[in-house]
This record gives sequence, structure tokens and C-alpha cells, in this order.
Amino acid sequence: MSQTAIWSGHQFGVYPPNSSWSSASGIYIFAGVENQRWRPLYIGQASSFQQRFSNHEKWNTALKNGMTHVHALGVGKQSDRDAIEKQLISIHQPPLNDKLK
Repeated sequence: MSQTAIWSGHQFGVYPPNSSWSSASGIYIFAGVENQRWRPLYIGQASSFQQRFSNHEKWNTALKNGMTHVHALGVGKQSDRDAIEKQLISIHQPPLNDKLK
């Protein structure tokens, strides 16, 4: 699979779960592969990828449900993160998001 993935017009970097994460802020997608296509399992946002992933409440559940990669997009502005997260959850309806916006 590619080093990047496009989700609703946004280009995300594609990383293995055991990557070293920076303190950058942005949007992330826990994703697996189904029928040779990316399948979003969980979509969220973080003010720091490093802090958010250090003890994420959905991490182990996502792994058990087929997460093979984390897709990450740096987005600095909180209002932009809110809008992109809401848009992606609404469009893709990931199964591990409790509140589908």
C-alpha cells in the first residue's frame, strides 16, 4: 500500500502502529485493509500525536479489529481539526467511533 492515503480530499501519511510519533497536532485514522482498500476503524484528532497515542482508549480494540496502519494529517488550528474530524466521521462512519457526528 502507498505511503499516503486520500480521505475525502485530505492527504494523510500512512504509518505502522509502532512508529515514533511527534508532538504535532492533527487528525488520525486507525485503518486496516479490506478487499485491498483502506477501511477506517476509528477517526480522531490530537493536540499531540505522541501524547494521544501513548495511552489511547481505542488502540487495543482497533488492533483486535484489524488496524494495520495509522493515517495522520498535521492540522495545527483547532477549528480546522474539529471540522475535518466531523466531516470524515460523517462520511466514513468508522465502527469504533462511539459518537458518529
